[in-house]
Amino acid sequence: MQEKKYGLFTTITMITGIVIGSGIFFKSDDILQYTNGNMLLGIAVFLIAAIAIIFGCLTVAQLASRSNRQGGAIGYAEEFVGRRAAGAMGWFQIIFYFGTLAPVVAWVTGIYICQLFQIEGTLENQMLIGFVIMTLLFGMNIVSSTAGGYFQNASMMIKLVPLLLFAVIGLVYGNPGEIMVKDMESIKTVGTSGGWLMAFAPIAFSYDGWIVATSIGHRIKNSKRNLPIALICSPLIILTCYIVYFVGITSLLGTDTVLAQGNDSVFLAANQVFGHMGAKLILVFVIVAILGTLNGIILGFIQLPYSVALKGLLPKSSLFTKKSERFGMMPINSAILAYVIASVWFVANYFLQKAGLPDVSEVPVCFSYVSYIILYVVVIRLTKKGEIKNKFMGYVVPVLAIIGSLIIFTGTIGHPLFFLYLIVCACVIGGGYYFTHQMESKRKEAFAE
Repeated sequence: MQEKKYGLFTTITMITGIVIGSGIFFKSDDILQYTNGNMLLGIAVFLIAAIAIIFGCLTVAQLASRSNRQGGAIGYAEEFVGRRAAGAMGWFQIIFYFGTLAPVVAWVTGIYICQLFQIEGTLENQMLIGFVIMTLLFGMNIVSSTAGGYFQNASMMIKLVPLLLFAVIGLVYGNPGEIMVKDMESIKTVGTSGGWLMAFAPIAFSYDGWIVATSIGHRIKNSKRNLPIALICSPLIILTCYIVYFVGITSLLGTDTVLAQGNDSVFLAANQVFGHMGAKLILVFVIVAILGTLNGIILGFIQLPYSVALKGLLPKSSLFTKKSERFGMMPINSAILAYVIASVWFVANYFLQKAGLPDVSEVPVCFSYVSYIILYVVVIRLTKKGEIKNKFMGYVVPVLAIIGSLIIFTGTIGHPLFFLYLIVCACVIGGGYYFTHQMESKRKEAFAE
């Protein structure tokens, strides 16, 4: 049995640290682009999208407090829905969800490292640096999960520095009131166009990652108590940080500049306020923030194939459940599989960027919110049975979580590769469901004999 290593503080910093990181720095200009430069509408979209994470966390917390199953959301699906649903969700999370998140965040790290050291910001340089960073973090978490946990705690504290700093500077030296008055006048025109709905895709990426913590629930001390608390506290911290940063950076630079500079906006704003050396220091904080996000994703990813295989939901499951005493009982083959999948998606992301298309993670992230609806329905069902006494938590909260998930999903429909992703994703989910069905049938036949 694996030792319980992560406490409440580490769990909160993991959720908050995974979510707050690359997305808010990397996607702010995309959000403004979809809202036609309207900051006020951008804030509104942040608040609407927050429904998905806040009420999603509250709903999943109901299951977390009633289960000790390994695998997080997959374990909950197995316990409360059935093994076939768990198999389908497990394959989706391993191949699509975690598999696409890690390489995209690693690539973003490469972008900002190129800015910091004034390396030519070609896609090849960004990708190469990102791949090296991803490989090193996989190695660190394989060698010592404790070191990965400590890094998660430290990076969480550090990453709040640029967010809160730009929030304060933007509110003090910018003109948020003037921008909001102007945006109020144009919000009806922009809002009726419908294009702002596309902003839910980059916001979903910015908000995503909270479900990762559930995949290591079996390694959290007193998980029935600590995981629900972490799932409730973290989204409130995230929402506050995002809105104040978004308003701050937009007020400081102006919407036109943020749209024009894109990923360079952070460096430009820091250079404008602190000078060249100060800007470099801020970039260091930003890079550490993004590394914290990547580390948290990897921390959960390397455990996921192990957790799924432990349930017999992968081919040759015994291969991925072997643990190494040399590396603190780490399931090495599980970690290697995670690394290989992330590397394959890393290559795919390179070719998508070369073709001028969105990154590989946007659609899988939005699809993941739809898969969580299964768990939200479970909470409603448990409430009907009387197992959840609080009617607000058992009915209102999961319904709002479902609405939030469907809203997030609308952000993917206009994606240029939406239908291709839909087909491939359906094949992966169907593969997981079919494999589990076959294993269940064989087990029943063996039992009957």
